[in-house]
Amino acid sequence: MNILPTKLDGVVIIEPDVYGDARGYFLETYHAEKYRAAGIEATFVQDNHSYSGRGILRGLHAQYRRPQGKLVRAFEGEVFDVVADIRPGSPTLGEWVGVTLSGENFRQLYVPPGYAHGFCVISETVHFQYKCTDLYDPEAELTVQWDDPAIGIEWPIDHPILSSKDTDGMCLSDAVAFLDGR
Repeated sequence: MNILPTKLDGVVIIEPDVYGDARGYFLETYHAEKYRAAGIEATFVQDNHSYSGRGILRGLHAQYRRPQGKLVRAFEGEVFDVVADIRPGSPTLGEWVGVTLSGENFRQLYVPPGYAHGFCVISETVHFQYKCTDLYDPEAELTVQWDDPAIGIEWPIDHPILSSKDTDGMCLSDAVAFLDGR
């Protein structure tokens, strides 16, 4: 397993060992001891699976009560996955990292609690899986605008398909003020 650090504290790209032959392949998608040894000391309590079509963008999402760390991957298909730092007082506040996750590259991304997360689908469809460190709390979800110029994410699509929740996301400065004032 190869761990690639990013410019955001605790956000890492994981390249698992993949063992393939003429029959197919095998990989461990999670092994608590190996991930802990790599610095991911999370305890996961919920697994999720979403299915989306080309051009759909989900995010940027975070929870302000019961913040969730997430270990994400595209099981089938391809996404451009993004993590944005929305943590008040953080030296990297407003910065983001993006990585392509696909069923072909097997990469995973670990998103520690406190960051906003989102992805857009760049294949025809995608099956997206993620493990969470806390349970989903819809009353405490916070959505940051996917296209906020204060963050400046360079999405690979111009006109994504959005939910009403994602269309109505708050700007980074409002999100930080809300988080700082809780």
